Amino acid sequence: MTQTTDSYGAKDITVLEGLEAVRKRPGMYIGSTGLTGLHHLVYEVVDNAVDEAMAGHASHIDVALLPDGACQVTDDGRGIPVDPHPDPKLKKMTAAEVVLTILHAGGKFGGGGYKVSGGLHGVGVSVVNALSVRVEVEIDRDGNHHYMDFLDGGKTHTKLEVRGRAPRGRTGTTVRFWPDPAIFEDTNFRAQTLLERFQMMAFLNKGLEIRFRDLRPGGNPEPVTFRYAGGIVDFVRHLNTTKEALFKKVGYYEQKEEGQEVEIAFQWNSGYNSDGIHSFANGIATIEGGMHEEGFKKALTNVVNRYARAKGLLKEKEDNLQGEDIREGLTAIISVRLAEPQFEGQTKGKLGNVSMRSLVERATNELLGDWFEENPTDARKVVGKATQASRARMAARKAREATRRKSALEGAGMPDKLKDCATRNPDEGELFIVEGDSAGGSATQARDPRTQAILPIRGKILNVERARIDQMLKNAEIQALISAIGAGVGEEFDVTKARYHKIILMCDADVDGSHIRTLLLTFFFRQMRELVEREYVYIAQPPLFSTVVGKEKLYLKDDAAKSRFLDEHPNHKREFQRLKGLGEMDYDELGDTTMDRERRTLLRVSVEQAAIADEVFSTLMGDDVEARKHFIQTNAKDVRFLDI
Repeated sequence: MTQTTDSYGAKDITVLEGLEAVRKRPGMYIGSTGLTGLHHLVYEVVDNAVDEAMAGHASHIDVALLPDGACQVTDDGRGIPVDPHPDPKLKKMTAAEVVLTILHAGGKFGGGGYKVSGGLHGVGVSVVNALSVRVEVEIDRDGNHHYMDFLDGGKTHTKLEVRGRAPRGRTGTTVRFWPDPAIFEDTNFRAQTLLERFQMMAFLNKGLEIRFRDLRPGGNPEPVTFRYAGGIVDFVRHLNTTKEALFKKVGYYEQKEEGQEVEIAFQWNSGYNSDGIHSFANGIATIEGGMHEEGFKKALTNVVNRYARAKGLLKEKEDNLQGEDIREGLTAIISVRLAEPQFEGQTKGKLGNVSMRSLVERATNELLGDWFEENPTDARKVVGKATQASRARMAARKAREATRRKSALEGAGMPDKLKDCATRNPDEGELFIVEGDSAGGSATQARDPRTQAILPIRGKILNVERARIDQMLKNAEIQALISAIGAGVGEEFDVTKARYHKIILMCDADVDGSHIRTLLLTFFFRQMRELVEREYVYIAQPPLFSTVVGKEKLYLKDDAAKSRFLDEHPNHKREFQRLKGLGEMDYDELGDTTMDRERRTLLRVSVEQAAIADEVFSTLMGDDVEARKHFIQTNAKDVRFLDI
């Protein structure tokens, strides 16, 4: 990474607002107080180190989970500025103290510290401070080793002080923090979640080395190191590991122009999914796409059709290939960098800069066009696959039209087995997808008919990871799901037409139930992804145990809840009944424990990193048995609430 001479001092630290409300409303700043929010603290600290790497000032980041529950992040960047901040309102606080104690203070809001930053979407290390019981900061800068620490949610304990000389030539920052158990439901970091995020960061920052160690009791103390000399080319190769590539070499091109740049890596595989494009802006996953994706998709369609026509691969009277046909089996990474990204959309995961659409479109028209000319054998394979996809799409359209005609003749078009709710307000409506007719009957009796709809499904639906859409639409259970939700499917899916904004998967807590749930999640992720991205999909949590306390029946969610109950009631003598099947509950039990809004527990399904989710679904639901076995063995120690 090339060093630059950009200045970075106290004058570059701009203050936007204070820190008072963070502990009162942590969810506003980190999303939740569950594991997602806990891991967000790590990302905030690591993102600062990555920003140093993007600016050309860091090449190594070390992350360690310490035995006492702390997380430690060390980088070899410039170090947080330690000189007094020039703003007189700050009463001569050092810039480092400002960064740690004032929300949204940093070198990314108009100062000269960073030209490009991923931290613009974040809330700063000050939030980490606010939500921790202790934070320690060590800064090597200007030849000195500085130290400061904070206690009890950001209260200064030791003001910034020099504690000797820095190791010769050493600059950088170390942040150690202990999350507050009074804020978080669980302060036990999940190593695999962090590793997935760090690997993605390393892919997006060519040559950056991120090393992770889990020094906790029972953890793996051996360092796991991510460093990719090929950057996003290696990312595409990694995502296609479990898929059969159409050609060996991953394609790549890049373009820089007027303070912004784009790099794109791509490779087609023999799969049937057309949602393998993953985009990033300044290292931030833009899961809702945006201008950079629009520019790429438009130019990709133009390039492939232009090439196919020029080479006689499409006859004169044949229609152009559609974008979805061309994207079938495509894995592509679009990574853009720009000084002032505009994020918008439901999850702030959509890039709004129009200039970036123009840059990506021009680069793709020119440079991808060159790739097709220079790789004629591979280009013909791409056109051939797109042609097959086009035929399958037309067959699927006929199947959909036949389904629509049939629905029109039969009346309302809703599946016979759907027990719909009375409300037509999707914000109120809940669709329970229930495993089996027996449980469906109990759920129908237990529901609130005004807002809760029930759709029983029989057995295991088709694994859509291994099927084209024309095959998928022949499956009766999938047809029922599409009709009930009412928003179409695949490229035609329109989330604004969804009839319910809560779609709840209610399956048995056994192996078959888990398999059915995974098949359903695969279907939603591949064919109705925006339902998942908008967090409309939930998993019901029926209890695993019941027992009697006095004359009252008590339900316990899982083994952990049972253990807590026994700790609190050591003299409890009654037996525990294991409730493995929804069909074993009568309707009032099912209603009280799993469906009643006041008493139930739901797990919300979210996609923080679509590329990681894509890889997991491909591995678990694809054809590569060895890859699936390796994934299960690697992640087995992190599985929670397993019931088999």
